[in-house]
Amino acid sequence: MSYRIGQGTDFHQLVEGRDLWLGGVKIPHTKGALGHSDADVLLHAICDSMLGALALGDIGFHFPDTNAAFKNIDSKILLKRTAELIAKEGYQVVNVDATLCLEAPKIKPYVGLMQETIADILGVTIRDVSIKATTTEKMGFVGREEGLVAYANCLLKKI
Repeated sequence: MSYRIGQGTDFHQLVEGRDLWLGGVKIPHTKGALGHSDADVLLHAICDSMLGALALGDIGFHFPDTNAAFKNIDSKILLKRTAELIAKEGYQVVNVDATLCLEAPKIKPYVGLMQETIADILGVTIRDVSIKATTTEKMGFVGREEGLVAYANCLLKKI
């Protein structure tokens, strides 16, 4: 098969006293995502979409939260290592399409930098990385600003 598509989803709780990292970019906010790593929900969803496209398991399998080596790790490193796993299988990323679900902060001012960061790691152009955001109209844990969610799809092609 020359093309493979994958889908990834990630959730993280929002808490005070943590930095908020989204798409490899530190976003000013009163809360940050709670997790074993830097809890970058967007990069985690992208990693899962890439791994899923080749049926290689998920981010927790490759970078378990039970391993101290991944404690507070920069998720850009996880994305780079995931890209290396994909390349080892003979594939490369064609494009990524992702959606963040959060009430605040507004991410529009940071989307370009997120696209650049992700594109650079994956070896694609910024036009190959789509990042969108939506709220849940104040409904559920996202609406109450207790957490955030990211969804990602990616297309891989055989090298």
